[in-house]
Amino acid sequence: MLFKTLLTVTGADQGDDDLRLAAGLCEEIDAHLSVLVLVIAAPPSGGEYAAVVSPAWLAEREAEMERLEERNSVVSKMLSASRTSSDVSCDYPEQSWADEIIGRRARYTDLTVVGPEMLASHTLKEKVVVGALFSSGKPILLVPKGTRATLKPKRVLVAWDASLEASRAVRESLDILAPADEVRVVMVDPIDDERHHGAEPGADVATYLSRHGVKVAVDRLPSSNHSIADVLRQHAIDTGTELMVMGAYGHSRLRERIFGGVTRSMIEEPGLPVLMAR
Repeated sequence: MLFKTLLTVTGADQGDDDLRLAAGLCEEIDAHLSVLVLVIAAPPSGGEYAAVVSPAWLAEREAEMERLEERNSVVSKMLSASRTSSDVSCDYPEQSWADEIIGRRARYTDLTVVGPEMLASHTLKEKVVVGALFSSGKPILLVPKGTRATLKPKRVLVAWDASLEASRAVRESLDILAPADEVRVVMVDPIDDERHHGAEPGADVATYLSRHGVKVAVDRLPSSNHSIADVLRQHAIDTGTELMVMGAYGHSRLRERIFGGVTRSMIEEPGLPVLMAR
C-alpha cells in the first residue's frame, strides 16, 4: 500500500470520532497515524498595540493554550491505548498561518484524512483542506457523515477531465485502484480533441490504468443541464461506488485560496468518501 502514514487534524472542541476513523483506516492498511492537535489563536480586537495591553485578550489566549494542552493530553491518552502506531503533536498558530502549519505537517505524511467532525467545523475545516491541498503536495481523503470509509474499496469512480490535477490524483491512488473489482473512469461532456480528451475520450487513461493492472471501464456522461458535481455524485450512487478519486482544481493568490466550482462543491457536499489531489 502506497500510504504508510496518515494525518488527521483535531481541534479542542471536537470529539474523538475522526480519530477513531483515521485509526481504523491505519489498521486496515497497516499504516502509522499522525495527529495534529490545533487551536487557532484569538486575533487581537484593536490592533497589535491593543493586543499587548488588553488583559481580556491575554486571558483568552491563555485559556486557549490550556484547552490545547488538555486536548493534546486526551488525544495522547486515547492513542496510547490503541493498537495503532501513532504520534501526536500540537500547535497554536495565528489565523493567517494555520493552513501553512497544517501543510508543513502534512508533507511528512502520505494522506490527510478529513472526517465528519472536521467537515462540520466552521473554524478549522477550510484551513485543513486548503493547507493539505496547497501546501503539502499530498492528497486528502474527505469522509462525510453517514458513509463508510475504506482504503480497500471494491468499486471506485475516477472523475476524469484530462487535467494535471486529475492525473496526479490517479497516480496517487494507483495502489487503491489496482486491487479494486471495478474502476469506472467517468467524464462529463468530454471534448474529443487533442487539447482535451483526445480522439477517443477516456481511451488513453484507460490504457494507462490497465497497464497497472486496473480493471477499468469508461463512462461518458452528458450533464443535461445539471452541474458536473451533481452528475458525478448521482453516478456514484447508481454504480455503488465506495470511493471517488478526483483532482482538486484551484490556485493561490497572495494567500487567498480559490477553488474551482466542481472542487468547491465536492468539498462542501462530498456525498461519499472522496480522495483529492492537486
